[in-house]
Amino acid sequence: MRKFFVCAGLALAGTTSLQAAYAPDLNSMETAKLWSVSGTLRGFYDDNYNTAPAGPAKRDSFGFEVSPSVSLNVPLQQTELGLKYTYGLYYYQDREQINGRPIDQTHQLDLWVDHAFTERWSTKVQDTLAVGQEPQLINGGTLQRTEGNNIHNTGAISLDTQWTRLLGTELSYQNNFYDYQNSGGNFITPSLAGLLNRLEHVIALNVNWRLQPTLLAFVGYQYGQINYTGNEPIAPGPIVPQVSANRDNRSQYGYLGAQYNPLDNLTLAGQAGIQYADYYNPAPGTPSTSQLSPYAKLSGTYTYLPGSYVQLGFTQSRNATDVVAPSASGKLTEDEESSVVYAALNHQFTPRLIGSLTGQIQYSTFNGGAINGQSQTWYQAGINLAYIFNQHVSAEIGYNYDDVSSAGPFSPGYERNRVYLGVTGTY
Repeated sequence: MRKFFVCAGLALAGTTSLQAAYAPDLNSMETAKLWSVSGTLRGFYDDNYNTAPAGPAKRDSFGFEVSPSVSLNVPLQQTELGLKYTYGLYYYQDREQINGRPIDQTHQLDLWVDHAFTERWSTKVQDTLAVGQEPQLINGGTLQRTEGNNIHNTGAISLDTQWTRLLGTELSYQNNFYDYQNSGGNFITPSLAGLLNRLEHVIALNVNWRLQPTLLAFVGYQYGQINYTGNEPIAPGPIVPQVSANRDNRSQYGYLGAQYNPLDNLTLAGQAGIQYADYYNPAPGTPSTSQLSPYAKLSGTYTYLPGSYVQLGFTQSRNATDVVAPSASGKLTEDEESSVVYAALNHQFTPRLIGSLTGQIQYSTFNGGAINGQSQTWYQAGINLAYIFNQHVSAEIGYNYDDVSSAGPFSPGYERNRVYLGVTGTY
């Protein structure tokens, strides 16, 4: 649970710097305490802060970031409580001259609770609320930076039960809420709120069996429901304009998986199966459809030296998209099927000097509409070098790269480079 708290809490700092998810945790250098306060000041250069294709909208800017945070960690006898809030202020010099609105603000609040009822019964509750503009922070279905206070909230609860020494179950529920400020669109020019505002519900049950002390196998079932809540027209239709709710869908998943720890410093985990998606609420005059596709989550982490590790992973699933692209018959682009490969290398050169390298490739194929079967690829890479002066102060320098391939006029691509230099204080 501590791992979730650290990763989720650092996600906001990655709004300008993807490397932040792999930056050193200064708190680990001091004795664990109930609370901590930190602040980061970075200067940066962004050569495409609008995430726009080549043209007048592609603007570059120098700027700076101020990001304070406060966290609370309360370990009790059978319960552990955590809270972290991070605020981000981003100043873009170029926007001062263009529109007089040079400042972006972001917020992230993380809450979590671990509780063990008995040695065999335990529960976890987690919630992350993010407000921002960058696609990495909101992760809501668009790859473009979006003006406004856009919201993504993720809440989850799980119940782990060990029925016998070998047999156990995990029952879980997760909810995702998305709300984009960009609203008021029409069926010719739909808004992001009309296209992407939604509620996602996922209920899952895993039945696991301990085959060996280091090997846990499981079989699982998952039900997902997605309801689009924008309540706006998003495309012309055969009879009447199509609206947000016409992209509602539900999915059923079946999969097999395992967790394997062959060595103390090597962890392997994975699950693979199928996803059946039913798009059950089409517009009048448009038939309902369904899709059968593969589903997978694979990951591996190897710690080759103290403070140094390499992580590899792969995911395969369906996800929302801001592309609607109706065909001549009125068929919408329902969603996209995405394959994601990611990797991270964290190396501790000395006790005070830490470097990290991250990369991700997301290959997505659109489902339905005028661009059915067409693809789009998002490349991301980041490099970071941090020097820890003491348990309270560190400095860092880094670079991030994004490249989104174009899927035609419905989804333009872009290239983006960002460099930064900063200092972080923690108490």
